[in-house]
Amino acid sequence: MRLEQQPAYVLHARPYRETSLLLECLTRDHGRLGVVARGVRRERSRLQRSQLEPFQPLALDLLLRGELATLLSAETIAMPPRLLGDAGLAGLYLNELVVRLTGRQDPHPELFTAYAQTLPRLASRESLAWSLRRFERDLLEALGYGLQLEIEAETGDPLAPGQFYRYQVEQGAVPCAASAPPASRGSDLLALAQDRMPDAAGLAALRNMMREVIRFHLGGAELRAWRVLAVAMSSRKGNGQKPGGGSPAG
Repeated sequence: MRLEQQPAYVLHARPYRETSLLLECLTRDHGRLGVVARGVRRERSRLQRSQLEPFQPLALDLLLRGELATLLSAETIAMPPRLLGDAGLAGLYLNELVVRLTGRQDPHPELFTAYAQTLPRLASRESLAWSLRRFERDLLEALGYGLQLEIEAETGDPLAPGQFYRYQVEQGAVPCAASAPPASRGSDLLALAQDRMPDAAGLAALRNMMREVIRFHLGGAELRAWRVLAVAMSSRKGNGQKPGGGSPAG
């Protein structure tokens, strides 16, 4: 099957055979695709490797046969956002999250839209932590794992803003003590549901909650981006630098 001018982003690339690349691409209409870019590592390739960098909005012509597609052409359709420093780490986290949680050739147009909207947010002055929480929420929703953030799991009553809850993936929000990790205030869960950014404490609580949820859907596994981020934050503290409020750590 030939796919023409398919909107896409490259999520990951690795060497494939002697002169090619194997790409993981997020496409609008066909979900995540494994794509073989033949010959792009040759010095005189008509398609430059720089055209296949992450975060660039692309239009791809592909020949899809079986599990993998072959790249026929790639056109850059807009300038990529400038993701520097913490924003770059956040972007790599997005890419790993999509690769790890999605299956190939499983279309999720809502996920593509959420990804495309999140990249410019990361490049702007918006809170990186809040942008990531919004994307995690929308990713889970698109994959059929949507969070129930407005009612208590056991009673069906509306969440109380001042009450603390622990989010249990297979149930929902269950009341708990404030000291029970990872506890989130009802107001923070409601803010996430209603797309309102909570305060710094709320963002930190939502980060911890989302890590538990994501870890559950990964079968208990960890993301490499979490380890990279932990090393970066540890190094920053060792140099006497304070993590900024926009840090991907939340």
